[in-house]
Amino acid sequence: MASSDDLIKYITERLLHYMDTPKEVRKQQVKKEPWSVRWFGMIPFSVSLWREEIGTKKRKGKKS
Repeated sequence: MASSDDLIKYITERLLHYMDTPKEVRKQQVKKEPWSVRWFGMIPFSVSLWREEIGTKKRKGKKS
């Protein structure tokens, strides 16, 4: 485990880096994820792919 001095040094460096970065640059760096991914991970995406695959299989079965 890091000593408290190392932790304080790390936090101070991060804070100074944040404060030195212009606001416009910070806004450009932020990339928001959709809320479903943020809350549930890849589960909604995998379910949507699964449902799409089932739908295409049903449509192919009706045409044949």
